Amino acid sequence: MSGSSPASTAEKAGCTLNQKTSFDIRDIMRLLTHRYPFLLVDRVTEYDKGKSLTALKNVTLNEPFFVGHFPLVPTMPGVLMLEALAQACGLLAVLDSGVRPESGHILYFAGIDEARFKRVVIPGDQLTLHVVLDRQKRNVWKFKTFARVGKDIACEALMTCVLKHPDEARSAAEVAS
Repeated sequence: MSGSSPASTAEKAGCTLNQKTSFDIRDIMRLLTHRYPFLLVDRVTEYDKGKSLTALKNVTLNEPFFVGHFPLVPTMPGVLMLEALAQACGLLAVLDSGVRPESGHILYFAGIDEARFKRVVIPGDQLTLHVVLDRQKRNVWKFKTFARVGKDIACEALMTCVLKHPDEARSAAEVAS
């Protein structure tokens, strides 16, 4: 047995990430820099290049945030639902742009508008994350997003992300101060 890691679904099928329409966790970890406990997307079920992406987040009781939010009534924090949606936006942007983590570029969360929380999310729920590219100009990406549990919308928001290298982001912050 070799020391290499198991092949992803894409590798087994003999196709590149840009040719696929669904992605497993190994593919996702090649596309995003997030890692446990902050990687909040488990699988991409649909990808329509330049348009939209649908992903899943399986919510389990062993999530670290349930220890304190709230021990007697475990509830997924709304900001983490938004983060899961932002990560789904990041997947759509990196797939469309072709930028990969090894380039050093990161899709930073830059803004949120019209966020609404409509349903409590608890252990055992499966969040279906829907992101639609509204528009993209240079390194700024705008998305319409919502998360569902079954047929119920759990949250929705308009999100803005900026694709930058960390050195560029640091320089911009230094100029602004």
